[in-house]
Amino acid sequence: MDTIQILLLALVQGITEFLPISSSGHLVLTPLLFGFELQDLAFDVALHLGTLGAVVLYFRRELARMTRATLGSLASRRFEDPDARLGWLLVLATLPVVILGLPLKEVLDLLREDERLIALVIAATSIGFGLLLWWADWRGARRRDEYSLGWRGALLIGLMQALAIIPGTSRSGITITAALMLGLSRRAASRFSFLLAIPTILMAGSLETLELLGSPDPVDWMGLAIAAIWSFLFAYVTILVFLRLIERLSMLPFVLYRVALGGIILFLILA
Repeated sequence: MDTIQILLLALVQGITEFLPISSSGHLVLTPLLFGFELQDLAFDVALHLGTLGAVVLYFRRELARMTRATLGSLASRRFEDPDARLGWLLVLATLPVVILGLPLKEVLDLLREDERLIALVIAATSIGFGLLLWWADWRGARRRDEYSLGWRGALLIGLMQALAIIPGTSRSGITITAALMLGLSRRAASRFSFLLAIPTILMAGSLETLELLGSPDPVDWMGLAIAAIWSFLFAYVTILVFLRLIERLSMLPFVLYRVALGGIILFLILA
């Protein structure tokens, strides 16, 4: 992969991982649009490590508090601390991906073998889940913060997240949608979604890394390092700007983008 291709894909991953517009869908569409060969497993691992580093850096203080509180709750068997509760809710919300991730990944692997089919799937999920995001943003009470979630709400968000392995769904989009349905504010829904990305990306990245280590194919370590660094930088700026603006911005611009993207894909395929 040449430098321009690496930077373009790092930009796409860094921006779309945390915006509700689907990073997986854009990582599939970008090579198709520019005539690149679809990137391999090693490159996906590098991109995800970059975005993982960005979200960990941004939430470093919250993560430190939650880790101390969660481990402390195990020793004391007391779970009243809000940081401990939030930590355990994130663990609970991760479980559906642990259980359903591998079966859904097999479905994704089948979709990736047919470019036309996967493009149609991306179009349908972009439009469908985009409209669902608009409805949740419009109808949601937007009064609660992430600490007010209960175990049922966390589990619902986790179940919705498991669907995000389907390209075009958007992990952040579907989890923010579920959180808005539960009455969380836009900022709180986004914060919970971004915190939930940490165990999810870490788990997926670990599985992909193990698969990569068992592969006989040569690895361009320099190219992977460049991809990870730029993905990290783009993702960090995206998180910073998004969380500052989202209460004033609303979800409508992202909904309009998703519907327009899905419509263009359908037009190009069906015309």
